[in-house]
Amino acid sequence: MFGQIADWIYKVDGIIWGWWLIILLFGTHIFMTIRTGFIQRKTFSKGIKLSVTKDPEAEGEVSNFGALTTALAATIGTGNIVGVGTAIALGGPGAVLWCWLSGVFGIATKYSESLIAVKYRVKTKDGRMQGGAMYALSRGLKWKGLGKALGLIFAIFAAFASFGIGCATQVNAIANIVQENVGIPKAAVGIAVAVLTAIVIFGGIKSIAKVCEKLVPFMAIFYVLGCIIILGINYDYIIPALSTIFKLAFTPGAAAGGLVGSGIRLAMQYGIARGLFSNESGMGSAPIAAAAAQTRNPVRQALVSSTGTVWDTVVVCALTGLVLVSTIMKNPAINADQIEDGGILTTLAFGQIPVLGPIILTLGIICFAYSTILGWAYYGERAVEYFAGKKGLVPYRILYVAVAAIAPIVALDVVWALADILNALMAIPNLIAVLLLSNVIAKETKKYINNLDAWDEEPVPVLDE
Repeated sequence: MFGQIADWIYKVDGIIWGWWLIILLFGTHIFMTIRTGFIQRKTFSKGIKLSVTKDPEAEGEVSNFGALTTALAATIGTGNIVGVGTAIALGGPGAVLWCWLSGVFGIATKYSESLIAVKYRVKTKDGRMQGGAMYALSRGLKWKGLGKALGLIFAIFAAFASFGIGCATQVNAIANIVQENVGIPKAAVGIAVAVLTAIVIFGGIKSIAKVCEKLVPFMAIFYVLGCIIILGINYDYIIPALSTIFKLAFTPGAAAGGLVGSGIRLAMQYGIARGLFSNESGMGSAPIAAAAAQTRNPVRQALVSSTGTVWDTVVVCALTGLVLVSTIMKNPAINADQIEDGGILTTLAFGQIPVLGPIILTLGIICFAYSTILGWAYYGERAVEYFAGKKGLVPYRILYVAVAAIAPIVALDVVWALADILNALMAIPNLIAVLLLSNVIAKETKKYINNLDAWDEEPVPVLDE
């Protein structure tokens, strides 16, 4: 029975992640890059500086940096480690290039979706900021009936997606790595993670942001240093690995080290799918955190939010992909079963660092995954509050913690497939919002991009609860 359900899930995943969605997602990235005047150049020149610049006089619940690290906490997870390995296994080394390109062009989409999230955000009577695709759709579209319907669809899929991408896959990864390296049973790990999650998420966005502000910079620097050390060990294979990644992104065939390309379709499918899973550009998740930021105008926070894709995919995922491909090429004795398992492949790569390698990987996965659990708990809460009100928050938190407790005993491949499906279903209404509001995005960008200290004349409306 379970096998039949799993087969059905895989079939649905294959249908949803067909060419049509790849074109919609990547096409939106390219379209918004053009529509915003190649906003990527401003992300590097201004966004990074703004991310560490406080704006306490502006309305919002958390600082720019707090909102960014909360979003990064949710995006930098197992998708950056195990997910890249899975993309290589299913789509070949060429998937790494498509994953990276989805990040480079996805910066424009992350900027755009964050801009409309801030522009159309609302404030509750108790002073909390609410925003995201659901409010951009319901408040921004001229066709109010369609906007409300799409906003509701987005919120429902976002709530369900939080249990997959945000919770189950992350806890499963923590449980696997802890059992393999420390010997603690998976069930015990699940319970421990559930307790730690409950302690933080019941404190709301300020509690989550406070933890993420400290955890995210530490975990990112720690993991990147590990990747750089491995690339130093594999230095003879860096150029061949890059050549292989570019070659197999567009053609089927074999390369050195037992690597096989799956052709452009599978390379694009799994590269872009894992890119979406990793950086979430186009999914509409990170803008929910951006809407809570203290910012004087929408463009200012949108630039800050877009830097999340830079760190997540352009840096972390690219390093991971290069580490894994160079490791396979250096060690042709790695068998097919090991290549097909992203977790095993990553473990082998970090095992090249004497003594410290497994420790770096273990701590990296634990920190990445746990921070993702916290960030997505916030996303899920905001989605649930949109369609169920505040009365839905406590039941949601209890269910979220329960999923964390039982996730280690669930088949991981099925969970990943379900997460892919829910990610896509969540992305569709969000991409519709971005495309239909592209004129607004272009207008706001033109208005504020060269005057980032200007105040938005429109006050944040109070939500009629």
